[in-house]
Amino acid sequence: MSASATGDFHKRVTGAGVLIATGIVFGDIGTSPLYTLNAVFHDRVITEDVALGALSAIFWTLFFQTTLKYVIITLQADNNGEGGIFSLYALIRRFWGKWLLIPAMAGGAFLMADGIITPPISVASAIEGLQKINPHINTVPIIIGILIFLFFLQQFGTDRIGKIFGPVMLVWFSFIGILGLMAMRGSPGVLKALNPYYAWVMIKEVPGGFWLLGSIFLCTTGAEALYSDMGHCGRNNIRVSWIYVKVMLILAYAGQTAWLLQHTGETVGMVSPFYHIVPDAIYLPSLIIATLATIIASQALISGCFTLINEAIRLDIWPRHRVIFPGDFKGQIYIPFINWFLLAGCIGMVLHFRESTAMEAAFGLSVTLTMIMSTVLINFYLYVKRVPTIAVVLITGLFLVIECAFLTANFQKIKEGGWITLIIGAILFGVMYIWRRGRAIKRSLTKLVPIEDYVDRLKRLSTDEHIPKYATNLVYLTGGGSTRKIEKTAMDSILSKSPKRADIYWFVHVNVLDEPYAMRYRVDTIVRDDVYFLTFNIGFRVEPRVDYFFRQVVGELVAGGEVDISKWHELYYQENKTGDFRFLLLESFLSIDNDMRFTKRFMMKSFFNLKLLSVKEEVNFGLDPSNVTVEKYPLVVTPVREHRLIREQ
Repeated sequence: MSASATGDFHKRVTGAGVLIATGIVFGDIGTSPLYTLNAVFHDRVITEDVALGALSAIFWTLFFQTTLKYVIITLQADNNGEGGIFSLYALIRRFWGKWLLIPAMAGGAFLMADGIITPPISVASAIEGLQKINPHINTVPIIIGILIFLFFLQQFGTDRIGKIFGPVMLVWFSFIGILGLMAMRGSPGVLKALNPYYAWVMIKEVPGGFWLLGSIFLCTTGAEALYSDMGHCGRNNIRVSWIYVKVMLILAYAGQTAWLLQHTGETVGMVSPFYHIVPDAIYLPSLIIATLATIIASQALISGCFTLINEAIRLDIWPRHRVIFPGDFKGQIYIPFINWFLLAGCIGMVLHFRESTAMEAAFGLSVTLTMIMSTVLINFYLYVKRVPTIAVVLITGLFLVIECAFLTANFQKIKEGGWITLIIGAILFGVMYIWRRGRAIKRSLTKLVPIEDYVDRLKRLSTDEHIPKYATNLVYLTGGGSTRKIEKTAMDSILSKSPKRADIYWFVHVNVLDEPYAMRYRVDTIVRDDVYFLTFNIGFRVEPRVDYFFRQVVGELVAGGEVDISKWHELYYQENKTGDFRFLLLESFLSIDNDMRFTKRFMMKSFFNLKLLSVKEEVNFGLDPSNVTVEKYPLVVTPVREHRLIREQ
């Protein structure tokens, strides 16, 4: 998609776009009323100061963290239409240096870790409403079944999913808003809690009040995914839909607070305050719609994780996976490996914690770290946009104070289960760091050589009948886009060891464009009828069937007289009048002739182990396995020091 089309996509506000944004982007933050106040009053007697203080803190948290930071400021930072912490890093790295990759990787890793706990707690918080009907019901199998169904749906794309989810979430937000209004009828004065004074009283005067911020933070845990999902829905569609969503959220929290004020001195019990304000006559329908909403709630972070990993792959900090584009806009993506990885993690969380109140201990801690990292990057983005220094300091200082307070309050969750998401986040950060360093070391050892230096030898080799012919057309995929420089390993493959004689040597580079359906190519003739450089410019929605495309291009070149095949004697016997094809892929392995120190050896061995998780090149480029040869070559990072052997007499 062109830059102008991307700009139009983000400026345009449509009914369908707003509906899709409501269904995809706000699901996570939109179901937080199911568990936020339940977490605040877990094992705590209801008091007026805490009830009003919690509502006040929730209101101002949503204002500062969601409305101001993400909806107003951060959504401005789109990179060719896409959002997310890696997209933000890509916008500023050329101005401030690559060191900012460290906070970007940390933020991305902990957001992924939160993506493993968000779907289970969202679904569990709704399903556990069944315990009011049957206190002894085992909800674990139901939760796992719903999660499997949700992740199965991902392959159909956020566009189709959003059209289904949007109407459901619109009903959900309207429902919780009306429910809140009904609960407030007897005590409309609860809205006085919108005064920040009440939040201050809770933090300052209530024993342990500051630590309640760890639970209150749950009201805004979907905000970071909101930015990551920008490419799925469009900036202005998100902003417009947030106005309605926020009003309904505040009403829902206010209604629950009204119920809490009517039950001071008591405890909440097993059932969330949300279900306490639901009239018995509509309890079962409310349970059904809450379950549907929590299924959809998980969508925001799942699609955000897809965007996150896609950006990480493009930044060379994550192993390459197969990326599928189900829609016509590049931001709408599906990554099968990540989808099933998240599902496995979610099921593990359900089996470990078993109930939402236990999951709350692990929930929110890692995403607090993500928010702090994104604030660091936003600080530098504002400088790039030439925002006055005093404004940058005030804005980022405000966000850092709020987020550091939440982080400190969340520290108590570490021993209660938060350590799990921290470990997962640390492991994911380690994967990114190892892949980045391994790729950098490998790239530094990849030598590019001028193809002109080898032209004479290639011409002589192609006509030397003393050497058996390897293929009529020998094709190498090259990572460099230059028509004049080729990887030295490719030339060594042709000329060293057993020389590979072919009639024509082809060097092919595949370039994926931002537009969806482009199918273009460019041919550079290095030596007519001997050496060619071929560039495919393919749209992101086009399946990269390089084998098929290559045959088509060669057929057109032969038909147009640009390639002369009259000297190919084997064509007399073949039905195919363009000769046989052999694609040769070069794959490195860590040579035994390395003398690396322990840390670098660990790094490189881990890097090559991670390569096993990435998609194979022949699969990624759509090559026919019968025409592919994978040739391995040793990678020597630190050569072994010379050891002299002593000859025995």
